[in-house]
This record gives sequence, structure tokens and C-alpha cells, in this order.
Amino acid sequence: MLRKVGGIVFAIVVGLAVALFSYRWITNPDSGEARLRQEQVVMHSRGVLEDTVASGQLEIVDPLAPNRKVGKVYIYPEGGGWAVSGYYRRDDSDLWHPYLMQLESDLALSRLKLSDQDPALVERGADDPQIEVLP
Repeated sequence: MLRKVGGIVFAIVVGLAVALFSYRWITNPDSGEARLRQEQVVMHSRGVLEDTVASGQLEIVDPLAPNRKVGKVYIYPEGGGWAVSGYYRRDDSDLWHPYLMQLESDLALSRLKLSDQDPALVERGADDPQIEVLP
């Protein structure tokens, strides 16, 4: 009988602890603010990518629009800034081009590495030290 009561008390204590932890995790305002900041960074990185590639309409796979069939994407704080990875293509007949963008804390472009063979982009990469075009 004592063992049965001990098991019930243990289950109640563990259940309450899990419920309290879950409640605090869900209502934590810091995670919502961090998510909002990450969304702002990704939206800005889309604009930077479109300005850099400068080929009209792009289809972009990034942390806000992931596509597991294309590949993994991520955003993470790096130093004082951010690193964002993803893929883009110009149209359905184009291959997916991977990219890695590093942004300063003020979201200014620090470095952009991408794999693309567009001649205009290769030429721009040769002139701009912030852009590295890989084969």
C-alpha cells in the first residue's frame, strides 16, 4: 500500500514539474523576440540576395521557406552578426544555387558565398571582395 501511494505522489510531482516547465517555456517572451529578429534578418537577406544576383524574379529557399527536398537551410548568430544559408534559382529550368550570407550586426553585407555560373555574377564576384562565386 505504501509503495502504491509513493508511486502516485511521484507521478503527481513529476506531472506538475513537467506542466510548470512547459508553461514557462511556452510563455517565455524571449523566444518570441528572438524568432521575430531572425525573421527580420532573413527578410533582409532575401533583399540583399535579389540585389546581388540581380536577375529579376528568384525562387528562394531559406529558413522562412524551407524545402527539405532542396537542402538544409539555417540562420544563426555569428560574432556580432548573422549567418544565413539557403538556395535560389531563377526559374524551373535552372538548377538550385546554394549560398551562405554573413551579415554584420546592422545587417550590412559582410560576405556572400554562392555557387553560380552566370557570367555577370562571376564578373561581379571578381570585382567585389564581399562576393565569392564558386564553380
